[in-house]
Amino acid sequence: MHYYYLGGVSILVAFITTLFLTKKWISIAKGMGLTGKDINKEDEPEVAESGGITVIIGLTFAILFFIFSLTFLIGTEAYLLHTFALFSGILLAGLLGFTDDILSWKGGLRKWQKPLLTIPIALPLVVINAGTSSMTFPFIGSVELGLLYPLIIIPIGIVGAANGFNMLAGYNGLEAGQGSIILFTLGLMAYLTGNLWLGLVCFAMTASLIAFLVYNKYPAKVFPGDSLTYATGALIAMVAIFGNMQRAAVLLFIPYIVEFFLKLRGRFPTSWKKWGGELTEEGKLKPVGDKIVTIPQAVMKLHGSASERRVVWETWLIQITVAVFVLARFFWL
Repeated sequence: MHYYYLGGVSILVAFITTLFLTKKWISIAKGMGLTGKDINKEDEPEVAESGGITVIIGLTFAILFFIFSLTFLIGTEAYLLHTFALFSGILLAGLLGFTDDILSWKGGLRKWQKPLLTIPIALPLVVINAGTSSMTFPFIGSVELGLLYPLIIIPIGIVGAANGFNMLAGYNGLEAGQGSIILFTLGLMAYLTGNLWLGLVCFAMTASLIAFLVYNKYPAKVFPGDSLTYATGALIAMVAIFGNMQRAAVLLFIPYIVEFFLKLRGRFPTSWKKWGGELTEEGKLKPVGDKIVTIPQAVMKLHGSASERRVVWETWLIQITVAVFVLARFFWL
């Protein structure tokens, strides 16, 4: 029972720490000139950038508190190696994301450079040979991958998730909300299958994301930056690997897979004016051109034009629908 109490306190630590630090970060970032324009608003206000770093710190405090509690209060070292490997991966993702943010302010990275930047995130899981190397493939069955799993599959999964999660972004609150839905779903599955430590990490990250959302929701006072998207995407992949929930994670990523093919259809436009939304006189957003190249644009097209709030809420609804399907499949199949 002490385990559950300590887990609850850890989740609370994640929420309170992130909430406090995000408010502080907004002032610090503006004082340092680390801001960007919110171009979906008529007056294009300057908004603090790279606020995802506060989510990483909030989760860090929560994990360290839980590890301290396990070691000194409960007297167990169960899952410490796995927890520290996952913890190291999150910190690397946050650091690399923040570096990417800074480099972007200096002129930006090319698309092929971003995946290379995220490869080190996989190293903690590779060195401890995390996960199960036996995988089941359609029409083939179970295949023992051996060293190919830690050396090839794990890096591909983590790099793909870290960069893929960054594809569906750019609107107030979208990324934090999407991450909350996915990680809460994986956390619930981990908890119900007995992976309590993994469920705790998911719930703590969910709490951090919700706290960040207080300041990131419309109208945003802070943007997440790659420090949040890299860390959230990488964490989803790492949780899937440790919990043997790769199928669930892939299903939960269906909106991002759809987003990838929509942008592929538009030849991966780099200009926001081509894949974002055009502001109308009523303050709503409408898609540019006849070709829909993102899910948010599809939402705008459905309504003719839509407020940014509606675009975000309906994109979340798509993700919630996918999450409900995954949970239904988990419970009844």
